[in-house]
Amino acid sequence: MIDTRVNIAGVELKNPVMTASGTFGSGAEYSEFVDLSKLGAVVTKGVANVPWPGNSTPRVAEVYGGMLNAIGLQNPGVDVFVERDIPFLRQYDTKIIVNVCGRSTEDYCEVVERLGSEDVDLLEINISCPNVKEGGIAFGQNPASAEAITKAVKRVAKQPVIMKLSPNVTDIAEMAKAVEAGGADAVSLINTLTGMKIDIHRRAFALANKTGGLSGPAVKPVAVRMVYQVANAVKLPVIGMGGIATTEDALEFILAGATAVSVGTANFFRPAATLEIAAGIEEYMRKYKVEAVTELIGAVR
Repeated sequence: MIDTRVNIAGVELKNPVMTASGTFGSGAEYSEFVDLSKLGAVVTKGVANVPWPGNSTPRVAEVYGGMLNAIGLQNPGVDVFVERDIPFLRQYDTKIIVNVCGRSTEDYCEVVERLGSEDVDLLEINISCPNVKEGGIAFGQNPASAEAITKAVKRVAKQPVIMKLSPNVTDIAEMAKAVEAGGADAVSLINTLTGMKIDIHRRAFALANKTGGLSGPAVKPVAVRMVYQVANAVKLPVIGMGGIATTEDALEFILAGATAVSVGTANFFRPAATLEIAAGIEEYMRKYKVEAVTELIGAVR
């Protein structure tokens, strides 16, 4: 028997494969391509306290080895999410992880409180959002700010809290320790790296926002390194992401210390990537006679 179950903050997932926020809608958009019941969890697009219109276009640009996006966390707000998306996802035998975004501590807490009475399993807090009250510096770029937002969210949260770390920092382990001190139940990383593309023919920025988040295979080596550092710096479960497109990619993250993995950009060019990776992990376990996937977590020291 092969046991692919993993546990994140007391929540058991049937396998360690989930979607990365912002690349899978809230599940409905991919449901004709992917049997959501075969995923460990579906991580929703960012949900805010009120609808966000997002950034001006163009807001996606292809680059070598990946893509840049500056969507601006466009979403319909928590009320629509609760009414429309949670009932849809509850039709499937998978865990629901809601990604939460905000422009102030109050914004985050409002969404987290609203979700407290809803049938969702975990909350993932996107601290790469700019803190409007601190001059636009992301919550996740300052350890004190990251610890403070974690504490504030934990005070009102009814579900376990995953803090999603930004890679745009000098010391990722320091940020992980800060959210651990704030009471986080788990961490996920990496969010996108800040990048830029210039159209030399138009002599203009490829994105209206000038900069965007770099994702896709190009970021994977950086992400694996950061996951390894964090897994060895804190005692929290780690969800690894960043350029995962194949079973081999996912296994690298798990061997580096990730309890689970999120597949993001690959969903755009191979919609069934998550299912292929979940099946591939089982195949790898049979080949190497691994009884439980937990044996692989952090096996490379």
